[in-house]
Amino acid sequence: QVQLVESGGGLVEPGGSLRLSCAASISIASISVMGWYRQAPGKQRELVATITSTGSTNYADSVRGRFTISRDNAKNTVYLQMISLKPEDTAVYYCNARIITVPAPRVSDYWGQGTQVTVSS
Repeated sequence: QVQLVESGGGLVEPGGSLRLSCAASISIASISVMGWYRQAPGKQRELVATITSTGSTNYADSVRGRFTISRDNAKNTVYLQMISLKPEDTAVYYCNARIITVPAPRVSDYWGQGTQVTVSS
């Protein structure tokens, strides 16, 4: 199994910045897709950003241009740099690792415990 540990959440004023970190227990080079999801109170969990093992990235429309996902393979860590934060960004942010094995395919998802991000004045 894969263990994921998130950190970096906290309280920030609107317009501020935070960087979230997700440390994996295995080499992230062996993980097909890593991503960040978030869940706000009373809402469904939603995709924020993903990055593949080849470096391709995708972003939710609501965060594109403000959030950047990146990885450091040497540290087995994925980051989410967040700038120009808005109150609507308030949520618990979860790290996700998806491992895909072909040809079946077999898909396995692993989740971190989550880290709280609160944007408020």
